[in-house]
Amino acid sequence: MAANTDRRRINAPSGGTSAPVFAKPVKEPGYLQLLRPNRNRGPNELRKTFLQTGVVPSASGSAYLEVPTTTTTSHSSLIPPTSSLKIAASIQGPKPLPRSAPFSPTLVLTTTVKFAPFATRHRRGYIRDSAERDLGVHLETALRGVIIGERWPKSGLEVVITILEGDEDTWWGDSKAEGGSGSGWGLLNVLAGCITVASAAIMDAGIDCVDMVAGGVAAMTRDGQKILDPCPAEHQDIVAACAVGFLASRDEITELWLKGEVGAEPDELIESATHAAMGSVSVLREVLLENIETKTKVASEGSKRRLEDLEVRD
Repeated sequence: MAANTDRRRINAPSGGTSAPVFAKPVKEPGYLQLLRPNRNRGPNELRKTFLQTGVVPSASGSAYLEVPTTTTTSHSSLIPPTSSLKIAASIQGPKPLPRSAPFSPTLVLTTTVKFAPFATRHRRGYIRDSAERDLGVHLETALRGVIIGERWPKSGLEVVITILEGDEDTWWGDSKAEGGSGSGWGLLNVLAGCITVASAAIMDAGIDCVDMVAGGVAAMTRDGQKILDPCPAEHQDIVAACAVGFLASRDEITELWLKGEVGAEPDELIESATHAAMGSVSVLREVLLENIETKTKVASEGSKRRLEDLEVRD
């Protein structure tokens, strides 16, 4: 009876308990190398891509792209081996330009690319830095040759890209050991994802284009091997990489970004990047057909409801 009335006593748990399990420290010799991710895909095999349109109802068009990680390690760790790619795009416009703006016979395109503060391992600032401005310029170049701007004079179109999670430039273990942040290979994957998701958002907005533009990335290793859709965390020997914005039906390149020691003949690397872009083209086509079917179904249901309302009124 005294035990039940003693409110100051800390009662024991009703069930059994298990001892806590602590992760090994990364400073342990040899343990850091055991956590290194390995590429489980073939050199010409692309990662799976998730793409969906209409994610922002208030925008004229929107899309969301996600490229999940496919790397698995045999040793458990609290730190993920690689990062995935998650990008959201929204379209504002076409809308009339302000009266103070100069006259423009074509559509004025504006692109804004911004990393979320939590998009990378190193927390980013809220003000756009040089890397984000460079990505915006490359994205604008890729989209400018696609949109038929003559159909919207004195109008503006704003493409806003938010990178929720971006590919790292290198594996976090190498960055920790070398004290750096990589060679910038992850930005090429981010640019290719921005091109693809922006193209899907433009299609969702119903803006006339000459073709669907898709992004693709290829890399070259130190032994001369070409790798499609590289994940920088899985490779230590990347010496050059290429990102393109590709129009499949017109066989044209609207954007080209080469980085690293390409060599005297970069044509093979560029061609590999276009092959990687063809995988994004197939995803865009499926999403476009699904989007058209959904809008057609909604329009038919709306017209059917109007007819039923008219019959009831009569």
